[in-house]
Amino acid sequence: MAGRGGLLKTTDYETGFWCAGGTGILREEVWVNDKSEVIRYNLAFLMPHLTGIDNGRVLGYDNAHGVHERHFMGQVNPVEFKEYVATADHFYREVEAIRRSYENSTIRGRI
Repeated sequence: MAGRGGLLKTTDYETGFWCAGGTGILREEVWVNDKSEVIRYNLAFLMPHLTGIDNGRVLGYDNAHGVHERHFMGQVNPVEFKEYVATADHFYREVEAIRRSYENSTIRGRI
């Protein structure tokens, strides 16, 4: 079943989890064409308790406007895109590094 613009949304995932100081949210959306090629994607890591900028999005990668972009704390920059799997892998590694850094600084602040 084709959806928006003949594309099929194959991934629509969101989960919340506890981060130091509040809830973190991971969101992943992927649309493919009839050849199963990823045409559109949205990866987002939100920490609304940390920032109100960009609706709480700390980190994100998407191509919503026809350009592959990296969002970080309100800053948007174009990025080179090779394939979705590599982009998603990079995103999840960055999320883990951000979480570790934030949690370590929060813990240190309590000592």
